[in-house]
Amino acid sequence: MARAKNRGYQQTLTPTYTIRRWRLGAYIRLSKEDLKKGKDDSNSVKNQRDLLGDFYRRHMDEFESAVEYVDDGHTGTDANRENFQRLLADVMSGKINCVIVKDLSRFARNYSDAGSLIDNLFVQMGVRFISLAENVDSYLNPDSVSNIIVPITNVMNDNYCYQTSKKIRQVFDYKRRNGQYIGSFAPYGYIKDPKDKHQLIVDADAAEIVKRVYSMLLQGSSKRAIALYLNEHGIPSPTAYRRKKGLPVSSAVADDPMWGARMIHEILTNPIYTGDLVQGRRRVKSYKVHQIEAVPEEEWVRVPDTHEAIITHETFDKVQALLVRDTRTSPKGREVHLFSGFLKCADCGKSITRSQSGKNIYYACSTYKNRSRTACSMHSIKHNRLEAAVLFAIQYQVNTAVSYSELIARINSAPLKKSQSHRLNDQIAAKEKELTRITRYKQSLYQDWKDGEITQQEYRDMKADYERQAAELADVLARLNAERAELANGVDKEHPALVAFAKYQSIETLTREILTDLVDHIKVYENGNISVHFKFADEFRKIAEYIEINTTDTAEAG
Repeated sequence: MARAKNRGYQQTLTPTYTIRRWRLGAYIRLSKEDLKKGKDDSNSVKNQRDLLGDFYRRHMDEFESAVEYVDDGHTGTDANRENFQRLLADVMSGKINCVIVKDLSRFARNYSDAGSLIDNLFVQMGVRFISLAENVDSYLNPDSVSNIIVPITNVMNDNYCYQTSKKIRQVFDYKRRNGQYIGSFAPYGYIKDPKDKHQLIVDADAAEIVKRVYSMLLQGSSKRAIALYLNEHGIPSPTAYRRKKGLPVSSAVADDPMWGARMIHEILTNPIYTGDLVQGRRRVKSYKVHQIEAVPEEEWVRVPDTHEAIITHETFDKVQALLVRDTRTSPKGREVHLFSGFLKCADCGKSITRSQSGKNIYYACSTYKNRSRTACSMHSIKHNRLEAAVLFAIQYQVNTAVSYSELIARINSAPLKKSQSHRLNDQIAAKEKELTRITRYKQSLYQDWKDGEITQQEYRDMKADYERQAAELADVLARLNAERAELANGVDKEHPALVAFAKYQSIETLTREILTDLVDHIKVYENGNISVHFKFADEFRKIAEYIEINTTDTAEAG
C-alpha cells in the first residue's frame, strides 16, 4: 500500500502549563522573651502579620485560600505549641499544602525539629515551605532548602535558645541562693510584697486555713477528710480564693473551686510555710524538652528565715513523719485510726492491720491476713489491750524523763561533775588498737609482694580490703569521740528528749499527736505482747549513762 505523503501540512504544538494554586498556612510566633522587648520589636505579631500579608497580596493569584496560625508567648523550642500543632494537623489532613514564615526562628528554634519537618515531612507530602528572611522557597527554588544557609541558620537558632536558657537558669539560681522568691505566683497563704515582688508576706485569711489543715492532720483527719471539711464549710480552694481576691492565677492551673486531697498534700509538704525559702523543687528537663521533673531533695535551694512563718518547724516535722506512714482510710472513712502506721509485725516486719468483728476491734499481721498463712502467723491483739499497754509504756517513759530531769538538776548544781565514761574509753581504746593493727598489716603487704610471697593481684585485693576496714574503723572512732565530747559538755535538764516527754506528765488518754511526738513504732509479737520503740532512744541512753557516771561514785563514797 502506497504511503500517503504529507503535502504541505505542518502541525504546530503549543505547550500548556497548569498553574498550581496553593492552600496557604501563615505561621506567626512570638516568644516570652520577644514580649519583654516591647511592642515595636520587629518580631511582634503585628509586624509578622504585615510581612506575610504583603507577600500574600503580591502573589494572590498563586493561592486559593489562606489561614493564619498564631502562637503568642511561646518558645520556639517547644514543639507542643497549640497553633503550631494545629498547623501540622492541617498539613497532615491536606487542608494546608504551603507554609510561610517570616524567618526560620519563628518556625522552630530546635535544630532537629526544624530539619525533620522541612527536609523530610514537607518534602514527602509535597508541602511548599517559604521563609522570607532567608529567601527560601522549596517550590520555586528547591535548592534553597538544601542550601547551607538553612541548616546553619537552624543550628544558630538552636544555639541561641541554649545560651538563653543557660543565662536564665544562672540568673534564677543566683536569686534563689540570695533568698529571693522567683515564683510567678505566691503560694497559698502568702502574697507578694507590693514593694518587692521577690519577698513574701502573710495573707492572714489564707494563713488561718493553712494552720487548720496542719492541725486537722495532727488530730487524726485524713487528707481526704480535710478536703471534705473545707468544701462542706464553703471555704474556697486556692485558685477560687485568688480569683475572689483579685490575685493573679496561673493559666496552667485548673479553675477548680473545690478542694481535693492533692491540694491538701501540696500544702502539707511545702516547707515554705516554716519561713524558709525552699526553691528549685521542680525544673524543666532541658531547653528542648519542656517537661517538668522533680529535683532530688539534696539539690533544692534552701535559705532559712526569709519570711514570716505560718507553721513552726516542729509542727512541720511532725506532719512529715505522719505522711510517710501508711495511713490509708476506707472510702467512707474520714478519721485516721489511732495506731494507723505505727504497728509492725515483730517477725516479718510488715504492717499490722486493723479489723472489726461486731463491736470487737483487733489487729493482725497483714502478711498472714492478705498473703499467705504459711508465711507468717496471726500476731493478733485486741484494741483495748493494745491501747492500755501503749498508754502504760508512755506514762512510764514520761515518769522516767521527769526523774532524769530532777537528777540532772542535782548533778549540775554539784561543785564537781564527772564526764568520763569507762564504756566509751574502753571502746575507743579497742578501736584504736584495731586500727593500728590494720595499718601495720597494710604496710607489710608491699614487702610481701616484692618478696614474691603474694601475687600483684593478691596485693591489690588485700590492700583494698585493709583500706576499707581502716575507713570503717575511722568512722566508728569519729562517732565515739564525738559522743565522748558531747558527754564532757554535760547534759542540760532542758534536753529536747526530756522536754518532749515531760510535757505529757498528765497524760490519761492516747491521741495520734502524742504517738507522733513520742513513738517511732510498735512491734506486736505472736503471743500478743508488744514492745514500744520510742523516739530519742539514743539520747535517753546517753542521759542515763551521764547520770550513772555522776551517781555511782557518790553512792560508793557514802
